[in-house]
Amino acid sequence: MDLEGCANFRQRLSSSILCGKRVKMSHIRDEDENPGLQDYEASFLRLMDTLTDGTRLEINETGTTMKMKPGIIVGGRALKHDCGTSRAIGWFIEGIIPLAVFGKESLEIQFTGITNDNTDLSVDILKTVTLPLLRNFGIEGVTIDIKKRGFAPNGGGVVYFKCPSVRELHPIDITDMGLIKRVRGNALAARVSPTILTRVIESSRGVLNHYLPDVFINTDHHRGSEGGHSAGYTLSLVAESTTGVLLSVERTAEQGELPENIGKECAFLLLEEIKRGGVI
Repeated sequence: MDLEGCANFRQRLSSSILCGKRVKMSHIRDEDENPGLQDYEASFLRLMDTLTDGTRLEINETGTTMKMKPGIIVGGRALKHDCGTSRAIGWFIEGIIPLAVFGKESLEIQFTGITNDNTDLSVDILKTVTLPLLRNFGIEGVTIDIKKRGFAPNGGGVVYFKCPSVRELHPIDITDMGLIKRVRGNALAARVSPTILTRVIESSRGVLNHYLPDVFINTDHHRGSEGGHSAGYTLSLVAESTTGVLLSVERTAEQGELPENIGKECAFLLLEEIKRGGVI
């Protein structure tokens, strides 16, 4: 497969390994001020190399062209990977799930880095939405265990990801959206005052309770070393329908933002997601 640019970088690599086809990517940001592969993409390539056996990578001096000859997915246990602070841990887990389920053996790996930011899917949404979706395919036993929080920019989070090996997938038919019956959420904070979470929840419920009464948002506050290297707080909301469809949104606060605004914005984002629907 001869491709240009770096769009869908993770999906291209995963597809290459799953179908056993070599892939070449050229003209990777060749006109940018910082051309070539970024540090988080190089980190993802190292992760691919860890999970597979026989994979060969070739990258030119500027990083604008790379070639990969795929190997065999082996999985492994007691593995570790440092995700750095450019992208969140969720970005890496999301990219390896299609590979992990087809490994020669089950996968157990520890990730360190950022657990929550405003760019990537958080490990919380992966845990509450993505893992239940995998069960529709017949994939049981996938777990995400969050040992330590790590907010942007300095991270410090620790997450354990476990995935068993499967031999076949069940076909899915998720076409009935149903009606939204309840909303569940999680407001979490690290190295900030717990009262901030109360303000976030009150403002969020002030919007959502006009839509339905069954709204429950849990609080999760981390102090000291449990909160990683940076202070921060975030709100994640999940709407569940009568047919089991899950719709999720999340909002992580950036410096200077008010808790009330975070709660309201996240609630309105969820209502917009419900309006659009979420089945295929």
